[in-house]
Amino acid sequence: MSEFTHFNTKGEAVMVDVSDKSDTQREAVASGRIRMSKECYIKVKSEDVQKGDVLGVARIAGIMGAKKTSELIPLCHILNLTKVEVEFICHDETCEIEARCIAKTTGKTGVEMEALTGVNVTLLTIYDMCKALDKGMEINEVYLLRKSGGKSGLWERV
Repeated sequence: MSEFTHFNTKGEAVMVDVSDKSDTQREAVASGRIRMSKECYIKVKSEDVQKGDVLGVARIAGIMGAKKTSELIPLCHILNLTKVEVEFICHDETCEIEARCIAKTTGKTGVEMEALTGVNVTLLTIYDMCKALDKGMEINEVYLLRKSGGKSGLWERV
């Protein structure tokens, strides 16, 4: 059973002390989907949304979101990210856009939260840019796909 590390002996929330950990290469990949109406989906794919290039703007927003994770999640460490990448997979049969965010660093703590924050900000940006076309969009299936580095090594969703 894993131990909750964000609490001290008094049960108070604390930032984990990572000063004794070794620097290792760390990478995390998170994924999420947004489902939309067929009309909206076609407009996004054909870059015919009045607000502009939805996926291009969402990609930049996701990268920015990952970089600001420590400002949004109270106990996250400030990380020197060496890479953040957002990619999209279009699922025509379900009118869903899958976003994947990859975050990398060399450091003392992992980048799972950065990848998850990046993918959420990406999907929220798609929603924001398309809400005039489809207020019923659904954001689903946000989760960590893989993480590597650190003491626990490689973890992959099966």
